[in-house]
Amino acid sequence: MKNKDHFILRHREHHPQVGFGLFLITLGLALLVATNDLLNLGEISDYFTWQTGMIFIGVLLILNLQFTGGLLLIAAGTWFLMDKINYEMPEIIKAIYWPAVIILIGLGFIISSLVKRKTKSI
Repeated sequence: MKNKDHFILRHREHHPQVGFGLFLITLGLALLVATNDLLNLGEISDYFTWQTGMIFIGVLLILNLQFTGGLLLIAAGTWFLMDKINYEMPEIIKAIYWPAVIILIGLGFIISSLVKRKTKSI
């Protein structure tokens, strides 16, 4: 039984090259956004802050099928980045933002458990 559990955990993990490839793709997309100033932040150095670092790590976590932590980091990074972008969030969005994040995290737990259950049946 122990070998079967080890196989399931091993089957769910990415190969190191896949993880590194996902990292490079995400970093390339971040550089593309920064060099073209798609968020109107200004210079490239203004894009690489702790807020965008949180979002970047969150995206990597989601790509590695760790939904809950990824969603939480993306939500927090986006919330703090809004002040820097000088984007005035509508009041309705401010009112539902964190409850929606909590709902998404709950969905992340459910999706993660379904993925685990599916891999156990394989």
